[in-house]
Amino acid sequence: MVTMSQQPFSRPGAVDLSALKRPAPSSASAPGSASAGAGAYAVALDERNFQAEMEGSVNAPVVLVFYSPAQAPASAQLAADLEVLSGEFAGRFLLGKVDIDTAPQLAQALQIPQVPLVALVMNGQLAPLLQDAPPLDQLRTVLTQVLEAAAAQGITGRHQPRDGSAGADESDEGADPRYAPAQDALAAGDVERAVSEYQKLVDANPADAEAAAGLAMARVLQRTAAADPNAVRSAAAEKPDDVSAQTLAADLDLLGGHVEDAFARLLDLIRRSAGEDRDAARTHLLGLFAAVGNEDPRVLKGRQNLASALF
Repeated sequence: MVTMSQQPFSRPGAVDLSALKRPAPSSASAPGSASAGAGAYAVALDERNFQAEMEGSVNAPVVLVFYSPAQAPASAQLAADLEVLSGEFAGRFLLGKVDIDTAPQLAQALQIPQVPLVALVMNGQLAPLLQDAPPLDQLRTVLTQVLEAAAAQGITGRHQPRDGSAGADESDEGADPRYAPAQDALAAGDVERAVSEYQKLVDANPADAEAAAGLAMARVLQRTAAADPNAVRSAAAEKPDDVSAQTLAADLDLLGGHVEDAFARLLDLIRRSAGEDRDAARTHLLGLFAAVGNEDPRVLKGRQNLASALF
């Protein structure tokens, strides 16, 4: 069963598709069959093949895009852009495309509030990622960060191509090799080496936004590697003005998917602080902005709130 986790803008409660009618799949809609015109790593989903496809989320992430060409044309372009990226990432995630006009029962079962909606499924847990249609470059950055976080959790598999094309090893030719050492380090659980590899990329090209975002996220993983979540949160509750306690708690908020909570925690600290403490909290917050992605709407709002807190 796939469940909807309590992430930002998700609806509460588990999603159980067991009650949905599951007829024998036909050749046109068999589980795992690619949609017409779909890329090697994209598949059209409805209530008949959804659960079967989600089983693969144990080994590699599944990205879902809910769209409606009739109701929201921009959402259809988002689905097309994600399909392009599914080919670029060569099986590191499978794109599941849900046209809510043709699969309304699935959209209703998953309690989809609106389109467009992009969600992530890992280990059978579904969490929303985006509710808008950002440009292709921003989507690429978001997915890079998602896959880095997945690798840090030990989810490093690849999906097989769905159209009978060459396997992932051959498709990897289109991937940018610059990021491979850092991504491989994360996949191996070697966060220290990942930080080092991303730092080399940033030193060589400070304008490399993807490397900067990767470095920021790797540093979050580095800081929290030995942290006891219960102890960290207890310390943060007992010491609301302690910069070290609050910044580490904010890191855990971020890794748990509570991005806005992480930002709010540090913004509150900045408003209460002065001098070196305030500067340390501000610097840490900027690092979290970089980890999430500077074009993310939550970051844009966070920067506005930071300006208000400082001035």
